[in-house]
Amino acid sequence: MDILINVVLPLSLAIIMLSLGVGLTVADFARVLKAPKAFAIGAIAQVVLLPLAALAAVTVFSLPAELAVGVMLLSFCPGGVTSNMVAKLSRGDVALSVSLTAVISLLSLLTVPALTAWAVVHFLGDAAPDVSVASLTIAVFLITTLPVAIGVAFRHFATGVAQHVEPILSGIATVLFVVIVLAALAGNWDVFTANLPTLGPALITLNVALLLIGLGIARALALSWDQAKTISIETGIQNATLGITLAALISGQSEGFSAMALPSGVYGITMYFVAAPFVAWFRRS
Repeated sequence: MDILINVVLPLSLAIIMLSLGVGLTVADFARVLKAPKAFAIGAIAQVVLLPLAALAAVTVFSLPAELAVGVMLLSFCPGGVTSNMVAKLSRGDVALSVSLTAVISLLSLLTVPALTAWAVVHFLGDAAPDVSVASLTIAVFLITTLPVAIGVAFRHFATGVAQHVEPILSGIATVLFVVIVLAALAGNWDVFTANLPTLGPALITLNVALLLIGLGIARALALSWDQAKTISIETGIQNATLGITLAALISGQSEGFSAMALPSGVYGITMYFVAAPFVAWFRRS
C-alpha cells in the first residue's frame, strides 16, 4: 500500500495530467480572449462558487471532520479530462470546456495549496496535520502543472505523434483512474460503509446542485445554451484523482489512504450516475 500511495498514485495523476496536456494546444489558452465573458463566468463558478457550495453541503449534512476536509479538497480540484469528455457528449461548447480546463488546471497551482491548508485547519483544528503551503505547491506543480505543460509542448512541437499517442494516454489514464478510486474505497472500507448513508446523499446533492447552479448562472447572465451547458458541466465535474492525491499528501499516514480520500473515491463513481441524465437532457435540447 505504501508503494501505491507514495509512488503509483502521484505517478498515475501525472500521467492523467500529461494526457490532458497532450490534448491541448497553445490556442486553447489564447481562446479565453475570444469569449472572455463565458470564460470569466465559468472560472468564477469553479474557483469561488464550487467551494462555497461544498462548504454549505458539509455543514448541512454535518459530515465528520475528515470527510468534510475530503469534500472540500474535491471542490478545489479542476475538471480535468472528464469534464471535456462530458461536454462533448452533451453537445456543449467543447472549445470553452477545454479552455476552462486548461487555464483552471494551471491556476490550481495557486488556489489548491492555499485553500487546502485553510480547509485542514478549519475542520480539524488542533488535530490538523502540519500542512506546508510551499511544499504542497511544489507537489501540485510536479504532479499536475508540469505534466500539463510538457503535454502542451509535446503537442505543439510533435503534433502528429501527439495526436497518435493521445488516445493511448487517455485509455491508460482511464484505467489508472478506476484503480485509484477502487483502492481508495477498499482502503477505507469500514469508514465507507459506516458513512455511506450520509456521505452518498451529500455528494449526490452537491453534484446535482453544482450542475444546476452552473447552468442557472450562465443562463441568467445571457450566455448561449451551448455555453451554459458547458459551464454547468465544468462546475459540476471535478478531478477526483487529484482529490485523492491531495488527501494522501496531507494526511501524514504512512500506510493506507486516509478518510479524507473517501469523498473523492465515492464521487469518482457517483458523478457518472449524476451526470448521465444531464447529458441525456443536454443532448436532446
